[in-house]
Amino acid sequence: MLLRDVEPADYDAYVALRCDPAMMAELGGPQPLEAIGPKVAKDAADAAAGTSWIKMIVLDETYPEDVAGAVTIWRDHHGGEEFSEIGWMVLTAYQGRGVGKRAVAMLLDAARADGRWGPVHAFPGVTDAASNGICRSLGFDLLGPEEIEFAGRPFAANHWVYEAGV
Repeated sequence: MLLRDVEPADYDAYVALRCDPAMMAELGGPQPLEAIGPKVAKDAADAAAGTSWIKMIVLDETYPEDVAGAVTIWRDHHGGEEFSEIGWMVLTAYQGRGVGKRAVAMLLDAARADGRWGPVHAFPGVTDAASNGICRSLGFDLLGPEEIEFAGRPFAANHWVYEAGV
């Protein structure tokens, strides 16, 4: 498996990840198609600048354009504090194969080695059994449920934290 930086050519992967009702069911619903181009451009710029790690999940390194999902660590604000947050999405065709767990573990290992991210927070939907299972199995600590926003839409999430600096 390869985690590579997002690039403008990942537009179709973003559409598949963010505009599909099934993919976005836990995150407040699908995003409008017109929001995807600017989002890909911003994410590609942030990844290139190194301010966020926005990685596309590639299963076969010989085909880096074939994307199975995305995993990201970025700095965010919540409850008046700035902190590191991780999020991931795996396309439906690749779910249930351990792809998400492996990608999250790889990015957390990189964050630990890098040392700048500190504790990493995750906010999977409260009914997203697979993502909550990833948090549990990788050693995140559950802080409890709360309402947060993704792409401007509120949803009920479980708040997990991983001590990446340890």
